[in-house]
Amino acid sequence: MTAPNTVNYRYVCLATKVRYPINEAGMTRLEGVLTALVTPFSPTGDLSVPELRRQVERQVSYGNGIFCGGTNGEFFSLHTAEKFVLARECVEAAAGRVPVVAHVGAITPAATIALGRDVAALDVDAISVITPWLVPLRQDELVEHFSRIADAIDKPIYLYNIPPFAKNRLEPETVATLAQHGNIRGIKDSSGDWDSIARFLDVAKESPDFKVMSGPDHLAREGFMAGCSACVSGLANLVPHSVNLIWSRFKAGDSEGSLAAQDVVSALRAELHALGFAPAAVKKALSLAGENVGSTRHVSRFSLEATEQIRRIVDKYFKDAEHG
Repeated sequence: MTAPNTVNYRYVCLATKVRYPINEAGMTRLEGVLTALVTPFSPTGDLSVPELRRQVERQVSYGNGIFCGGTNGEFFSLHTAEKFVLARECVEAAAGRVPVVAHVGAITPAATIALGRDVAALDVDAISVITPWLVPLRQDELVEHFSRIADAIDKPIYLYNIPPFAKNRLEPETVATLAQHGNIRGIKDSSGDWDSIARFLDVAKESPDFKVMSGPDHLAREGFMAGCSACVSGLANLVPHSVNLIWSRFKAGDSEGSLAAQDVVSALRAELHALGFAPAAVKKALSLAGENVGSTRHVSRFSLEATEQIRRIVDKYFKDAEHG
């Protein structure tokens, strides 16, 4: 039997030697880089399971965990059955080598719980739940929404705050209340600004078991330095090695090296995100880089000029990032 204060690790990959610690309760501590994985589609628009598994393997080879079914994964265009298959295939492909977090959020608690229970039965490490969209909710209503879900799903829950798109914003006071729920373990904040992440980190200081994961790629290193346990990176789809270096160098005490890696990722973000909806631009760049991930299901059009700009961005960042 493991002593209570002993930290165990599960193996990740030979390339990076990144190890994910497991706490005494057996739950993987979500730390480092989780890639907000794109969802590959076939030319006919169907979920491409072989390519999905290949993309998971690609991320594992760089020591990155998996965050599936999020905004970069086009959850808003997936059927419920596809979301389950997505989570199942990611878990099977990762095969315990890296953490897998599955997003299952829907507008209603009932719909979220129905999918969440099915996904929780898989070997995911945690469940992520976005704030409801379209329907404006007061903060007390958000507390009830997430509390119902956390009560009903037997898997650690991570809140997902992305007000630029979901419109409902989780306030720090609301998160402080939810952090007292024994099954709500943290928050992924994709507000896009540092102040928001900093306020959630203040909540975490009062609730040591509550963790904060940063969403914006340009804030990954700043988040680690301030106490974020992980970053959830869309750009890691394109440059998995560069994003992982932000974390692995920081973890090794190489602050300057981590900053250099962050500068590369931040420059890529500035150039690529200027050309369209970020998840669509990332997927377009991946396709131009030769990754067989297909197109977005939603309409996303890039002009010939924009496509050429993305091609130049790929030429500038992709090859070096892929091969370190």
